[in-house]
Amino acid sequence: MADSDIVCNKSNETRLSEEDGRRDLAEITKAIAKLRKRVQLTPEDPAKMGRRFNKLGTLLYSRFEQTGDFVDLDEAIEREEKSVELTPDCHSEMPVRLNSLATFLCSRVHSTENISDIDEAVSMMQRSVALTPDGHPDMPERLQSLGTSLWLRFKRIGHIEDLNDAIFKGRESLELTPEGHVDMPRRLDSLATSLSSRFERAGDIGDVTEAISLKRKSVERTPDNHERMPATLSSLGSSLHLRFERTGDIGDLDEALVMKRQSVELTPDGHADLPTMLMSLCASLKLHSERTGDIAELNDAVLLNRKSVELTPEWHVDMPGRLTNLAVLFDSRFERTGDIGDLDEAVSKKRRALELTHHGHSMRPARLNSLGISLWMRSERNGDIADLDEAISMKRNALELTPFGHVDMPVLLTSLSRSLESRFQRTDNLRDLYEAIYKYKAAATHPSGSPHTKLEAAKRWVRSLTRNFSHPTPSDILLAFDTTIHLIALTATLEQTLQRRYAHLRDSSGLPLQGASSAFTLGRIDKALEWLEQGRCLVWGQLTNLRTPLDDLRRHDSSLAQNFMETSKQLETAGSVRSTARMDMLPSEKISLEEEAQHHLQLARQWEGLLERVRAIPGFGNFLKPLQFEAILQDLPESGYVIVINVDSHRCDAIVLQAGEGAPLHVPLSNFTLEMCGQYQKDLRTQLKAYHLRDRGGEAVVLSEKRDGERGIRSATLTKAGARTIVQGILKGLWDRVVEPILQRLNLSKTDRSSSSSAPRIWWCPTGPLSFLPLHAAGVYGGGNSSETVLDYAISSYTPTVTALTDRVKNGQPEATQTSGIFVTSQPNAPGVSSIPGTTKEARIIYDVLTEGGVRVEKLEGSSVSAASCLDIMETFSAVHLACHGSQNAEDPLGSRFLFHDGSMELGAILQRNLKDADLAFLSACQTSTGVQELPDEAVHLAAGMLAAGYRRVVATMWSIGDRHAPDVATDFYQYLLDHSKAGFNSELSAQALHYAINQLRVRLGDSSDRSLLTWIPYVHFGY
Repeated sequence: MADSDIVCNKSNETRLSEEDGRRDLAEITKAIAKLRKRVQLTPEDPAKMGRRFNKLGTLLYSRFEQTGDFVDLDEAIEREEKSVELTPDCHSEMPVRLNSLATFLCSRVHSTENISDIDEAVSMMQRSVALTPDGHPDMPERLQSLGTSLWLRFKRIGHIEDLNDAIFKGRESLELTPEGHVDMPRRLDSLATSLSSRFERAGDIGDVTEAISLKRKSVERTPDNHERMPATLSSLGSSLHLRFERTGDIGDLDEALVMKRQSVELTPDGHADLPTMLMSLCASLKLHSERTGDIAELNDAVLLNRKSVELTPEWHVDMPGRLTNLAVLFDSRFERTGDIGDLDEAVSKKRRALELTHHGHSMRPARLNSLGISLWMRSERNGDIADLDEAISMKRNALELTPFGHVDMPVLLTSLSRSLESRFQRTDNLRDLYEAIYKYKAAATHPSGSPHTKLEAAKRWVRSLTRNFSHPTPSDILLAFDTTIHLIALTATLEQTLQRRYAHLRDSSGLPLQGASSAFTLGRIDKALEWLEQGRCLVWGQLTNLRTPLDDLRRHDSSLAQNFMETSKQLETAGSVRSTARMDMLPSEKISLEEEAQHHLQLARQWEGLLERVRAIPGFGNFLKPLQFEAILQDLPESGYVIVINVDSHRCDAIVLQAGEGAPLHVPLSNFTLEMCGQYQKDLRTQLKAYHLRDRGGEAVVLSEKRDGERGIRSATLTKAGARTIVQGILKGLWDRVVEPILQRLNLSKTDRSSSSSAPRIWWCPTGPLSFLPLHAAGVYGGGNSSETVLDYAISSYTPTVTALTDRVKNGQPEATQTSGIFVTSQPNAPGVSSIPGTTKEARIIYDVLTEGGVRVEKLEGSSVSAASCLDIMETFSAVHLACHGSQNAEDPLGSRFLFHDGSMELGAILQRNLKDADLAFLSACQTSTGVQELPDEAVHLAAGMLAAGYRRVVATMWSIGDRHAPDVATDFYQYLLDHSKAGFNSELSAQALHYAINQLRVRLGDSSDRSLLTWIPYVHFGY
C-alpha cells in the first residue's frame, strides 16, 4: 500500500487542510499566529474554545503536510485532543473532531511507530462511527477511516482480529456508497488492500482474487489524470504480484510490471509516494528476472531500489522495509553472479533494517529471517561457521516471535531447517540433523501456509531422511511420503484452471514414484500402490470425481445429490473454459475475467462444502476420498492381469493385480533401471524423428544415403555389426528386463497366434518414462519363427491408473439405448497439414462393413461436418471413429485437438459435452497417446482425455500412423467385432479386435525391420 493510502481519511472540517494546503505557506503561518491570539483571548466558553482548538489543529496539520515539521504535528494533535475534550458527545461536530484527531495520530504513527498513537486513533474512529447516526452522508467515509486505522494497527502489531474487522468495516462502507460516488474508487482500493493483507497473513487465495477484482474496478472508475491514479495502479500491481507468487501465472506478473511502471511514470519527482512506487516496482522486476533469467532487469531493480532508499529519510517508518528489499536484491544478484560484495552489502543493509525495526513490530520476524538467510548464504560461500551460527540464531528468534498458525510459519521453519542441515554437514552433530528433520516435518504438516511452500518442506523432509540414513525408520519415511503425496494434490486444486494445475504438477513429477520405491524397499506393497494411485493422473482423477455416479447418494438424499451434480458440472466447465487476461484487453474485460475467477473459486468452495455434507452421512464417510489399498483391489476385471510398473532411480518393480487372488504379486525388476529406460526412450525418439513419423501422412520410408538435400533417414542403424536394429534392441531390452520376468512369474504360456479369443488380457500401467515405451510390443524379433513377443502370450491394453480401470468395471457396460451405434468421420484436407486421402477410403470401408453388419452408423466426410457439429453428433452415438490429423499440445493439454477442414475439435470442448453413453473411441490419427515429457504420470494425451470424457475404451496411437495401412487396420478391427459379437456391435471385445488387426498387419508387412515395426507398434488400446 502506498504511503498516501495509509494516512487515515479526512472528512468534513479536516478537509479544510486541503484548502489551506493550496494557500501560500506564509499565509498559513499568519493564520496560525492570528488564531493562537484568538485562543488566548477566548473566554472560558467551551463551545468557542472547542471550535478554535479544532481550527488551530487543522491549520497546524496543514502546515505539517507542507513542511514535515513534527513540532507542528505534535501541537496539532495536542490542540485537537483539547477540542475533543471540550466537545460533548451530543454535539454535531463531535464525530468530525474525533475523525480529525484520528487522522493526525495516524500521520504520527508513520513517523514514530508509537503503538499508543494507533490505539488512540482506532478508539477515536470507533467513537466517531458510534456517534454518527444511521443514514448520515459521512457514515461511509468514517467507516472506511475506521477500517484503514484498523488495517494500520494490524500492519504494526499483526493481530488478525484487527484485519478481519478492517475488512468488515470496508465492506460496510462500500455497501453505503452509491455507484458513481466520487469516493468509490478510493473505498474499493482500501477494502482490496485489506483483503490482500489477509491473503499475505492467512493464505486464502479467495482474498487476493477478490482484491484484484476490486482494484480493477477502482482503476476503471478513477479518471486518467486523477492524483490517485499512480497509487491505484501500483496497488493493483501489488495484488497481481501476490497472486503470481501463489499461482505462478506469468500473466499476472507481466501485468503487475506494466501497472507498476505506469505508476512510477505518472508520479512526479519529489512526490511523497515515489519511493514506495519504486520499491514496489523493484519487487516485481526481481521476480520477473528470476523467471526470465534477465540479469539486466535485476540490475535495474537494484538501481531503482537504491533511489527509493536515498529518497527516504532515515527516520521514516518505511526505511527498514526499503533497506530489506534492497538487500534481498543483493542476495538475488549474488546467486546469479557469485559476487561476494553483493552478499556483504546485503548483510549490512539487513542489519541496519533490523536496528530500525522496533521489538513488537509485525515485520520483525520476517526481517530476522531475512538477515539469517544472507548470513547462511555467506557461510555457504566462505565457510565461516560464525556466520552460520548467527544465521541459526536469527532464524530461531524469528520463529519464536511468530504466532502459531501464521501463514509464514512453514517458510520460517524450512529456512531454519536448511541452516541446521548445513551445520550438520560441517560438524556431524546429529542434534542439528534431527532438529532439521523435525522442523521440516513441522513445516510440511503446519495447518496454515501455502501448499507449495509446505510441499517444498516435505520434499526436503524426505530428502533428509533418505540421504542421511541408509535405513530410515519405516514410520518416519512412510509419514513423510504420505504427507508429500497429499500435498501434491493440494497444489493442483479445483479452483485453478486445468492449465494451472498441470503447470504446478510439473514441479512434483516423480515424487510418487520415489515414494513407491521406498515402500518397496520397506516391503510395503500396499503403500507403494496407494501412492502410485493417489499421486498420479491427478487432473483426470479430479474430472472423474466431478462425473462420479450418484445413484447411492440419490437414494439417500436426492436433493443433495442433485445439488452436488449441478455444482460438479459448473465447476468442471469453469476449470476448462476460463480465459486468461491479456495486456490488450479493456479494463472492463479484465474485470469480467476476475469475476469469473471469483465465481470459479466460489464454486470450488461450494463443492467442498457439499462434499463435507455428503461425507457426514452414515455410510458415505469415504465418498471420493483417495482409495486405500483394499479398496483399490476391489472391482478388478474378472479375468486377466493389471500390471503396475514403477520406475525410479533407486529401483524398479512391478505389482501384478488379479481378481480373486488376494495379495498382489510383487516382481522386483532388478535388471532394469531408470537410466536404461531413459536411454530407450531417447533412442526411440531419435528413430521416430529420423523416420519423420510426425503426422498421419508420414510413412516410415528409408531414403538413399546418396540423396543429399532430401529429408529422410539413412538405412536403419544397427546396434553392432550384424546385430539388431535400434528399435529391435529397445524391444528386446524391454522384453528381457521388464516383460519376460513378469510373464515368467505368472507362468503364462504361448497362445495360438491365429486366435485372439484364447489369450489372457494384460492391462499395463507404466510410470515415469516407461509410459512412452511400447510394452505391448516388447519381444525378441528375428527372422522366421525365431521371434518371441508379448503378443504371443497376452492381449495388451493400457490404463493410466488402476482406478481408471476399476471405475469402468464397477460402473458396468452401458445398456443398449437409442445412442447405440457408431459415428464415422474423415477429414482428409485440414488446413496447414498434409493431405491424407486414405482417411476417405477408411471411412467408406468402415461404413460399408458396419452397415452390412446391421450396425447403426452415420458417416460424414470433410466439409459435410464441422468441428462443432461433430461434437453434437458424438452425443448421439455410443462410439466414434475419427480418421484425421491429431495434434498434441504439450503446453496446454486441453488444447490437444483433432484437425477438421474448418478448424479443430479440442479436447477441452469434448470434456464439456454430456457423453453419458460413450463407449468406444477409435482415434485413427497421429500421436493420440503420446503424452508430455514433463508430465509422464499425468497421461496428458488425447486417449486419456477421451477416457476422462466418458469413453470406456479407446484405440489410439503412440506416434504417427501410415495413411496406407490405417484403413486396413480399421477394417480388420471392426470386422472382428462383428464376427465375434452375438448381436450387433459389441465393443467389449475391442482389445481382442485390435490384437487381431495388428497381427494381420504384421503378416502383411512380412518382416521385423524397423520400418515394419514402427508401422504396427503405434496402435494401442486403452481402458476396459
